[in-house]
Amino acid sequence: MSDQVVLTEAADGILTVTINRPQARNAANRAVADGIAAAMDELDGNDELRVGIITGAGGTFCSGMDLKGFLTGDLPIVEGRGFAGVAEAPPRKPLIAAVEGYALAGGFELAITCDLIVAAESAKFGIAEVKRGLVAAAGGLVRLPRQITPRLAMELALTGDFVDAQRAYEIGLINRV
Repeated sequence: MSDQVVLTEAADGILTVTINRPQARNAANRAVADGIAAAMDELDGNDELRVGIITGAGGTFCSGMDLKGFLTGDLPIVEGRGFAGVAEAPPRKPLIAAVEGYALAGGFELAITCDLIVAAESAKFGIAEVKRGLVAAAGGLVRLPRQITPRLAMELALTGDFVDAQRAYEIGLINRV
């Protein structure tokens, strides 16, 4: 496995962006945010590329912000781009989240920033910040009630409960299982 925290591969008009910190369940730190931001610049700047796919290595999409990094000031925020280098300024081209395993907290917010979400049957989604006394501050609390019913969005935001891929599909959160 590469030492790079974000891997990119361009083929057939598709840019695949892989968060590559499986030892940390692909938690986002500044290096991840910088890598994703650079990948989004590549996606928008290359006329050969038509779509981007973002995924995670090692069976987890993204477990959210690296809390150990947070405590030392290593924030996964890029000026002008926001959380994970994409939350405030997504690319102009379509971006698909390919979710396997957990998409929690900031990882969930990263997924719902994307235009489409496809998920493995094993995928789990949730706004887990509330269980730690934190707030989901990467735009998820604004985006979520625009994507599913406000009551369901409120339930997820207030309880921090996870939903599996099948339930996420049933409530319209994801496009395909």
